[in-house]
Amino acid sequence: MFDTVFAQIAIVLGLAAVGGLLAQALRQPLIVAFIAVGILLGPSVMGMVEQSSEIELFARLGIALLLFVVGLKLDLHIIRTVGPVALASGLGQVFFTSVIGYLIALLLGMTPVTALYVAVALTFSSTIIIVKLLSDKREVDALHGRIAVGFLIVQDIIVVLVMIGLTAFGQGDAGEHLGWEALQVLLKGLAMLLAVALLMRYVLPRLLLRLAHSSELLMLFAIAWAVLGGVAGEALGFSKEVGAFLAGVSIASTPYREQIAARLVSLRDFLLLFFFIELGSTLDLGTLGGQLWAAAVFSLFVLIGNPLIVMAIMGYMGYRKRTGFLAGLAVAQISEFSLILAALGLSLGHLDTETVGLITLVGLVTISLSTYMILYSHPLYAVLAPWLDVFERKVPYRELDDPHAADRGADMVVIGLGRYGAALAEHLRARGRHLLAVDFDPTTVQRHARAGMSVHYGDAEDPEFIASLPLERVNWVVSTVRDPVINRMLLHGLAAKDYRGRTAIACSGGSAARYLHEAGVDLILVPYEDAAREAAERLVAASPTTITEPSGSPA
Repeated sequence: MFDTVFAQIAIVLGLAAVGGLLAQALRQPLIVAFIAVGILLGPSVMGMVEQSSEIELFARLGIALLLFVVGLKLDLHIIRTVGPVALASGLGQVFFTSVIGYLIALLLGMTPVTALYVAVALTFSSTIIIVKLLSDKREVDALHGRIAVGFLIVQDIIVVLVMIGLTAFGQGDAGEHLGWEALQVLLKGLAMLLAVALLMRYVLPRLLLRLAHSSELLMLFAIAWAVLGGVAGEALGFSKEVGAFLAGVSIASTPYREQIAARLVSLRDFLLLFFFIELGSTLDLGTLGGQLWAAAVFSLFVLIGNPLIVMAIMGYMGYRKRTGFLAGLAVAQISEFSLILAALGLSLGHLDTETVGLITLVGLVTISLSTYMILYSHPLYAVLAPWLDVFERKVPYRELDDPHAADRGADMVVIGLGRYGAALAEHLRARGRHLLAVDFDPTTVQRHARAGMSVHYGDAEDPEFIASLPLERVNWVVSTVRDPVINRMLLHGLAAKDYRGRTAIACSGGSAARYLHEAGVDLILVPYEDAAREAAERLVAASPTTITEPSGSPA
């Protein structure tokens, strides 16, 4: 009954769905569940999935689409605006992690080649997992989120360069022909880049314009282009992954890259399922027992050492310890690229299955634990903050334009410059109020600063930032952010600093409004019921004891 490929794929998908449900309940990334399903189906347990050409084909397609989507992110405009901190922290973290990881591997008795593979594998973090977690927490646009995504892109570029080098030289002799091989690689690489540049300039924009009339045809072309790029990369002596990556780069500067990337994500994740299951099925639980000590050492280094490296770099560059800590947690795990690199080393004969198993085990441990570290990053920072002063300069100038700037004359603090908050701030300014505005999106901060508003970057959840506000002089602290968790943290921060002024908090009504009422908030704002103009008038006219109870919403 289960001896056909169709039946085996059905079992694989069914168990993957069950494993995914369990991972979701445990708030774990699906990668962990899929590798566990692969171990379950592999020779160590059930023996249902061994060397299957069909599963291998799906796995290779998934990797090609993964690299294609990474290439789609590399719009030249984005590369120019990643910023020095993303470049410095990305390159610095990769360098220091590789060096320290290499030394640790040598101390554990590994050969130089194996130690180099393991060290490099420890440097890469999962863009997919980190962006998903930051998106769920609404922190992608926060300063630490932008920096984290920036150095993750830098890591993605580095891993592609590493794979180019491995596939180009991995099967050649290290002797007298190395110089000629290096020249061949250089010439082939230049030819690929020239071909991509010509296609980007003269062919692809017009072709995509015609294809875009049909979204289905556009998606079909994108998939075909990714696979054809992989074939071209392999034909030139590099790898399918490198070719697929360059195929993505070739259309990254077109107006259709967002649509293509968004619609390919589900297919990419579906096909990657087979890669992780195939990887898990190759692991021998009997040999993993001997890797536990090494896996524990490397896992602790990734979970603790990698964030410390990022914090040290960002602290040196003038960022606050909180920003460095939250961004540093993004590198507290190894990524799917680390596992792909290990599989590549195995195929080239550089690694054995025990080392691949070690890297996979480190991946399982670090991905699982770092997920919880990121989900609970703010409580974790609150506990560790007293010991992190060494990672912050006396004046973190990157985030403090001037600690004694013109906000001294402010009589109101407005937190949140979204559509409602920006309109409210403008109406208050028009009525003669002196505002200090706060937002966690650096782009928003720059835009309003150029318009003449006194505005700072800041996070209302950060008690240290709340303490830096001129609370002893302002009459009102207004939060237009409707997230109840953020507002609760804001109120706790204000209470801790013994703030004596009045508060106005936005919410969506219901239980949130009841909580704010019980917490003693002076004015409860309900955006879109309270128009910004009306809210500004009420703020100007309100007495200290006024509480608004919107119609239909409990106070």
